[in-house]
Amino acid sequence: MTSPLVVRPVAPGDHARWLPLWEGYNTFYERVAAPEVTAMTWARFFDSYEPVHALVAEQDGAILGIVHYLFHRNTSMIGPTCYLQDLFTSQAARGKGVGRALIEAVYDRARQAGAGRVYWMTHETNRTAMRLYDQVAERSGFVQYRKNL
Repeated sequence: MTSPLVVRPVAPGDHARWLPLWEGYNTFYERVAAPEVTAMTWARFFDSYEPVHALVAEQDGAILGIVHYLFHRNTSMIGPTCYLQDLFTSQAARGKGVGRALIEAVYDRARQAGAGRVYWMTHETNRTAMRLYDQVAERSGFVQYRKNL
């Protein structure tokens, strides 16, 4: 019998089960996270001074998905804004509601924090994820520009 999916904050003991999903996310986007970046990212989740948070979706002892999010100020509203980052599910969990559950959990955390908006980005080639995103949010129409320094 399968237990229900549980979305919860990441815990220090989750590192070994979080890491393959983090690495999978990085591989998907064809980027390499240096070991010190991975270590700092993990440490930030447990530092009360950091605005960075992580949730995991767990079922039957397996972590099936991860999402990271952070709060920041902006010039168009008084309360914080929530940036959803690094949403990833295991291959076996895709299409089973895990991604949606993680997004909804971020929405709940953002409401609790008084955030007026949750936003995120995905690559234009990520059509599979965009089918879900089109169901749970609106496209803003903004185009991202950036310059690596």
